[in-house]
Amino acid sequence: MISINKRRLFTLFGILIVAFWLVMMGFLIKRLEFTGAGSENLSAAEMGDIDSAQKEWKEIFLKDRKVGYSISFIRPFEQGYYIQEEVFLRLNLLGLDKDIYTITQTNADEKFILKDFIFKMNSGIVSYNISGKVEGDRLLIKTGKGKEQNTREIILSEPPVISAGMEHLFKTKKMHVGDTFRVPFFDPSTMIQKEGIFKVAARESLKINRIEYNAFRLETEMWGNLMSIWIDENGVVLKEEGFMGLVMIKSSAANASRDIEGGGDDLYDMTALSVDRDIPDPKRLSYLKLRLSSKDGVALNQIPGKTERQNLDNGIMSIRIEKLPSSLSNDMEQYNDKALSSFLMPEFNIESDADEIIEKARAIAGDEKDPVLKTKKLLNWVYDNVDKMPVISVPSALEVLRTMTGDCNEHAVLLTALLRASGIPARLSVGLVYNRGKFYYHAWTEAYLGQWISMDATLNQMPADVSHICLVYGNLDKQVEMMGLIGKLKLEVLDFGYN
Repeated sequence: MISINKRRLFTLFGILIVAFWLVMMGFLIKRLEFTGAGSENLSAAEMGDIDSAQKEWKEIFLKDRKVGYSISFIRPFEQGYYIQEEVFLRLNLLGLDKDIYTITQTNADEKFILKDFIFKMNSGIVSYNISGKVEGDRLLIKTGKGKEQNTREIILSEPPVISAGMEHLFKTKKMHVGDTFRVPFFDPSTMIQKEGIFKVAARESLKINRIEYNAFRLETEMWGNLMSIWIDENGVVLKEEGFMGLVMIKSSAANASRDIEGGGDDLYDMTALSVDRDIPDPKRLSYLKLRLSSKDGVALNQIPGKTERQNLDNGIMSIRIEKLPSSLSNDMEQYNDKALSSFLMPEFNIESDADEIIEKARAIAGDEKDPVLKTKKLLNWVYDNVDKMPVISVPSALEVLRTMTGDCNEHAVLLTALLRASGIPARLSVGLVYNRGKFYYHAWTEAYLGQWISMDATLNQMPADVSHICLVYGNLDKQVEMMGLIGKLKLEVLDFGYN
C-alpha cells in the first residue's frame, strides 16, 4: 500500500522520463546531415541498399541496475523500409514497480524519409496510441482509436528521416574525430521540433560482455544534459549514456530480456530538491521567498519572471497567493482579448473540442453561469472522481476521462480541457511543490478569472498554496525543456508566511 504522504507525490517526472527515452532510444523522426573537413552531406547517394532483415537488441540500465531492454528491426519493403522498435522498462514509482511497453512501427522510403508511423505505449491501466502520415510539408497526427480518433496537423520544417534508420546511416560513412552530425528532429509524443549536434569526440577502447571494441565516441547536449554514443568501426551502436545514469548497451536475443531487476531508486525521490529549512503546514502558506540557483551554468531565464503570483529577480523568487474573486459576470467579452484566445483552443492532448469533454463539462457545470463558481465545480469534480495513482504515460484529457485514473499530469490536462470546453481560458503550469522537506516536480492548472488564478486538481486547492513554484507554462513541447533543470536546480528557503 502507498502511504498517505507518498500518495501526495504525483509528479511530472513520469512524462519527463518517457520524453527522455523517446529522445535517447530513437522514438524521434530526424533528418541527419554529416559535416566535417571537406565532407559532404550524408545523402542517399552514399548509402548501400539494405537487402535483408536486420534485428538488434540492447539492455537498459538505470544507475547500474537493469530496468529493461529494446529491440530494433528493419527490413526492405515496397521501395523503402519497414522499421519497428520495441522497448520494455520496469521503473520504481513510489515504491512500486511500474512496467512500460512501447512499440513504434514505421514505413520509410529508400532514403529513410518518413511515410507514416504508429506509436503505442502501455503502462498497465493507461494506454496511449498516436499515428502520423506525411503529406507534403505536413504531418497529420491522429490520437486515440477508431471513431474516437482526434486529428492534428504539424508543419514540418524539413523532410523527416525516421530515427531507427540512423544506425544504418552510421554504417555508410567513414568517421573521423572532429566530424559532426546535425540532427533536426521531430518527437511524435511531444510535438517537438528541435536541433541537436552530434560531435565525433574521440576514439577509445570499450569492453562489452568481455569483447573489446575500438569505438568512436559521439557527444551531444540534449536539454542541458550531455549524452554520449559509442559506435564501432562498422557503424554499429554499442552503447548510449545520458540523463541521470540511464544507459543502453548492445546485447543479444538471449540476454536482452533476462534478469530485469526493476526496483532501485524511486524516480520521484531521484528528482526531488531537498531544502534545509522545514515549512510546516504548507497548505496554509500565503507567502514564500526563496533563492534559486543552478549548477553547471544552467540558465534560469526560462522560468516565468513576473506573474500574478510570483516574481523572480536576480535569483530571488517571491510568491504571494492570488486573491480569488467571489464572482464574475458571464460576459464573454472579457475573454475576447487575442492574448487569451489560444487558451480557449484545443491542443495536442488537451482535446477541449471533443464531444465527450464538452458534454462532461456541461453536465458538471449544470445551470451555473458564474465563471468562478463554474471553475470550482469543475475542479472539485476532477479531484473527487479521478483515482490518484502514479502512472507513466503521455497524458491525454480524453484518455483520463475514460480511465478516470492518473497522477498530477492527468488531473491537470483534464481540468484544463474541461475549463476550455466551458469557455474559460486555461493553461498548464508545471514546476515544483513542497512536501515533507522536499520540493517535487508537479503539474497543475491556471484559469483566467479576471486574472490568472492557480488551482491544483490533485490537491483540491484554489488558489494553489504558494509552495507551488511555476517553472514553465504550456503543453508537453514546453514541459520537456525543464529536463535541463532536473538535478541542477537548487532552492534555499528564505522566508514564508501564513494567512
